[in-house]
Amino acid sequence: MTSMAEAFDPAFGEAWTRAQCEGMFAHPGVWLILAREEARPAGFALARMIADEAELLLIAVRPALRRRGIGRRLLDNMVAIARERGAARLYLEMRGDNDAEALYLAAGFACVGRRRDYYRGGRGERFDALTLALNLGS
Repeated sequence: MTSMAEAFDPAFGEAWTRAQCEGMFAHPGVWLILAREEARPAGFALARMIADEAELLLIAVRPALRRRGIGRRLLDNMVAIARERGAARLYLEMRGDNDAEALYLAAGFACVGRRRDYYRGGRGERFDALTLALNLGS
């Protein structure tokens, strides 16, 4: 869990707590993958499966290790696992100013929804939530 906390970006101001992350594992259909770089934890991704839909709940890479392809490897692995588990679509929600949007769009995700002023930043500013989806069918 310490490695997970280190990967959260404090700029977003709404990182999951340790208890929230641990609590997710009590739910059925939840899985976690870890990325390592030079034998040290580099990042993680957490997802869940409900019926024929998968949801990418969290994906994070330690700030010092970003822009090295680790996030893309995590994302590609999550897509592969969701397909193996029979998901027809993979969803995720992100804050509208998140630089990772380019990663998701490059991987084939499309914006399918927007919630205005959903997230609050560290200084109280408001940000839209974007819902992205990737069709996993053949």
